[in-house]
Amino acid sequence: MQQGNQTRGAVADEPNNSEVHGPMVLAAPQAPKTSGTDPQPAGRGTRRMNNQNNSMLLLAAVGAGLTFASWMGRGVRGYDFRGKTVLITGGSRGLGFVLASEFARAGAKVAICARDPTALERARAKLNARGNDIVTVPGDVTKPECVTDVVRAVNKRCGPIDVLVNNAGTITVGPLEVMTPADYEEAMNLHFWAPLRMTLAVLPDMRQRGAGRVVNIASIGGRLSVPHLLPYSASKFALVGLSEGLRSELAKDGVLVTTVAPGLMRTGSPRNASFKGRHREEYAWFSVGDSLPGLSMSAERAARQILAAARRGDAELTLSLPAKLAVRFRAAFPELTARMLASVNRLLPGAGGIGPIRLPGRASTSRLSPSWLTALNERAARQYNQVTG
Repeated sequence: MQQGNQTRGAVADEPNNSEVHGPMVLAAPQAPKTSGTDPQPAGRGTRRMNNQNNSMLLLAAVGAGLTFASWMGRGVRGYDFRGKTVLITGGSRGLGFVLASEFARAGAKVAICARDPTALERARAKLNARGNDIVTVPGDVTKPECVTDVVRAVNKRCGPIDVLVNNAGTITVGPLEVMTPADYEEAMNLHFWAPLRMTLAVLPDMRQRGAGRVVNIASIGGRLSVPHLLPYSASKFALVGLSEGLRSELAKDGVLVTTVAPGLMRTGSPRNASFKGRHREEYAWFSVGDSLPGLSMSAERAARQILAAARRGDAELTLSLPAKLAVRFRAAFPELTARMLASVNRLLPGAGGIGPIRLPGRASTSRLSPSWLTALNERAARQYNQVTG
C-alpha cells in the first residue's frame, strides 16, 4: 500500500509533456556508442510514464463512475419497511427500545427479544401504548438453542424475518487489573457469537427471497479501543470484522449488511452497566461523559439515522460528529492517538475498591452521578425503559 502511494506521488510530480516531448526525442542526435550495455531509449521511458498516467486516470474514472452509480442506485432502490418483519435483539430497553418504535412507525411488523421477561413485557406495554403492535419473544441469544427458538417464534407470529438488528449488548467498566477471562467471554458471546448465530439463522429465508437487511450495532469502541472498556472494545472489534466480512459475502445474495458504530449516546444505559474496582468513580466518569450534549447524541436521532442507513443499504454508519472525528484522527495519527489514550488512562481510577466484583451503575452512585451533569441520561433512562417500576 505504501509503495503504491509513493508511485502515485512520483508520477503526479512529473510534468506531462507527452505532446512535445516525443518530437524532441526524435530530433535529438544519437548518443555515441560506448562499451557495455546501450542506454535505454528515452522514448520508451516516456511511453511507460504516459501509460502509467493513462492507467491511473482510467482507474480513477472507473472508481468515480461506480461510486456515482452506487449512490444513484441506493436512492432508487430504497428498502421499504412497510409490511416487513423486523427482529431486534436487546429490544426491551435503550437503543433497541427506540429502534422498535421507529421501525413500527415506518410500517414494519416488529418483534423484540431480550433475556428478562419482565422488562420485555414492560417494553411491550409502553410501546403499544403509543399505538404500536409489538411482538415480544423472551430468549437469551448467547445460547444457540435459544437463537433457533427465537427465530422460529418470530417466523410463526410475524412471518419470515426481513430485517435483523443485532443490538443486544453488555458493558463492564474498570481497569485491566480487575477484569477476568469471564468478562471477555461474556462480551464475545453477546457481541460476536450471538450476531453470527442470529445472522446464520435468518439467512436461508433471506437468500431464498433474494433480499434482506442485517444491521449490526457495533460501537466507536470497535474502531478505537478506549481504556477501562477492554472486554467491550475487544468484542466490538470482532463484531466490526464479522459485519464487514458478511457485507462482502452476502451482497451477491441481495442481503445488505450495515455496520453501525455509535459514539456516546443518551440511552440511559449506564445505570444498568456493570462497574468494577473503584466502582463509584468509574460510574461517575462514564455516566457524565454519556450525558453531555456536546459529546453524546440523542437516542431518537441515532435511531432515525440507523433506519435511513438500513433503508439505503449503507455499508457503515458512524454516529455523532465526535465519533467520526475520533476515527479519522486515529487513522491519520495512530501513534499520537495511542499516547493520548495512555494519558487518559492515567487520569482514570486505578485498581482497588471492590476489585473484580461487579456492581450495576444504579448501585454505584455518588455526589457526581446522578447530578445535574447526568440529567439528560436520567431522563433517557425513564423514557427508554431502563428504570424498573
